[in-house]
Amino acid sequence: MTARPVPALPTLPAHPDLRTDAVLDSGLLHELAHAFGGPFHFLLPHRFDDNLAAFRAALDEAGVDGRVYYAKKANKAAAWVERCAATGAGVDVASLGELREALGHGVRGERVVVTGPAKNEELLRIAVLQGALAAVDSLDELDRLIALARAGPVRPARLLLRRLPPAQSHSRFGLDEAELAEALERCVRAGDAVRMEGFGFHLSGYATKPRADLAGQLVDLCLKARVMGLQADRISIGGGFAVDYAAADDWYAFLAAQRPEHYHARKAFAEADFYPYHSPVAGADALRAVLAAVPEGGRDSLAGRLRESGTLLLMEPGRALLDRAGASVFRVQGVKDRDGYGILTVDGTSLSLSEQWFNSEYVPDPVLVAPDGRVLPGPAGAAAFPAAVGGTSCLESDLLTWRKIPFPARPSVGDLLVYPNTAGYQMDSNESPFHDLPLPPKVVLDDTGGRPRWRLDRRPAC
Repeated sequence: MTARPVPALPTLPAHPDLRTDAVLDSGLLHELAHAFGGPFHFLLPHRFDDNLAAFRAALDEAGVDGRVYYAKKANKAAAWVERCAATGAGVDVASLGELREALGHGVRGERVVVTGPAKNEELLRIAVLQGALAAVDSLDELDRLIALARAGPVRPARLLLRRLPPAQSHSRFGLDEAELAEALERCVRAGDAVRMEGFGFHLSGYATKPRADLAGQLVDLCLKARVMGLQADRISIGGGFAVDYAAADDWYAFLAAQRPEHYHARKAFAEADFYPYHSPVAGADALRAVLAAVPEGGRDSLAGRLRESGTLLLMEPGRALLDRAGASVFRVQGVKDRDGYGILTVDGTSLSLSEQWFNSEYVPDPVLVAPDGRVLPGPAGAAAFPAAVGGTSCLESDLLTWRKIPFPARPSVGDLLVYPNTAGYQMDSNESPFHDLPLPPKVVLDDTGGRPRWRLDRRPAC
């Protein structure tokens, strides 16, 4: 197929990132692709540190005492937990494996919060032994936690009560008002066996005002619980801090232009199918917006309510702490012409780029890197070559990108496709060793000011 102009094909370039660009320009990626013989992910831990510092700065600016817990489910790499241990951040875990990973990398038990529904007995037992904070999701879970604390060492079970958001009454998570009232009574009766430290919630979506409204209600619950003799000095607002992947003009132009004919097999995506790749308020700025908002029925900002009541604010960002903290690299191993466009086959599968888990796809444009290390420019009119990107499995549905990407030239076997900003959920939420393919390794790149040094991500043997 000869190259031809494809002005109608929509594109979505990711925000420029100098640190990622430095990695692409270093020549290191082809060496790593040769060494591993398959796809891999690279991680930028210094970017995690920057994002964590931004959240802490937002708390300081508002005069609010708060704690940041990294939501470990967003990426399994040990590198992030290592940074939490080094910086004094907490970790949010939801399984025994995640808890062991956090402890094994030096995060102290009291800096761990254990979330998730219907936690198993061993997870609750270790949480109590290590002094972790458990977010209680049901009355029977509260009873089991109290029993474990009474049977174990002289240490109370630390807990938050998770509230069912009134606007999400259909949710299977959390306690409704009647269950919360009963839970408070049981905490009082448990005496020294428990330390009821407050309340928490998790909201779907990324809107900031509903979070502030519900947080204001949790402050009121804390005041009520204190009257009952409980500690109740903190609230958790969970995660849901958006990441801004692309510029507003690029995102809205993409949404306006994209149609089924722009995708392999005319696959159709609605706007609601996609993650909101542009968010005008994202990351630490979203936290600032939550703190500045006046909760429904109140007269002061949430930050003011927290300061006045002496309430500590907890949060569990995942994706937002991983913004621009890594990318995913695949090698082209075949190029096929089909119906006026190309289909690339790369040496991995869509299971390692996990937006497909949500019946969607990862929209930001991948970058094409030639074997000589040249980073090929974006679409260039007559030079553009439209192609979808397929995985190496035998499944028709195994496409990393259904969209026909207007590459600057026809890709060749041995070129690399680098998907930017994939550390948040994309790398391993849906990974699988299907076909006995190895899981893509994660490479940690240290910022040395020159050519990056690399090491494999490490996990403790426990």
